[in-house]
Amino acid sequence: MLKGISPLLSPELLKVLAEMGHGDDLVIGDANFPAVTMGKRCVRCDGHAVTELLDAVLQLLPLDTFVAAPVTLMSVVPGTLPADPPIWQDIRSTVEKHEPGTKIEFLERFAFYDRSREAFATVQTGETALYACVILKKGVIGK
Repeated sequence: MLKGISPLLSPELLKVLAEMGHGDDLVIGDANFPAVTMGKRCVRCDGHAVTELLDAVLQLLPLDTFVAAPVTLMSVVPGTLPADPPIWQDIRSTVEKHEPGTKIEFLERFAFYDRSREAFATVQTGETALYACVILKKGVIGK
């Protein structure tokens, strides 16, 4: 155990976060996301929700300020849900808590998968909410 670091962040995930460079993407996938298929590196975080893991990651990971939207969500496939997924508000709130004013973009399902294949790493959570997948673009630490 380390002081000040969430116990949700395993040694493997901490190593991945530390190895990422500016502009690298980290995918946090829900339980349905094909993380092993998509990612070059897959870190398992079974039993954890996307928003609790997102909260822990954003305590350490700076978001990229050189892009319009350093956070990406998968767009809802037309006809699958009557409204926005409830998890999106929780994701927005978590991002806003750590990086106020951060823009969030949306990608069509297969475009999201294509970008995920190029990500530095993918984290597989136990989240069962639909459309709870997030891509974070790592930024830099300022002075």
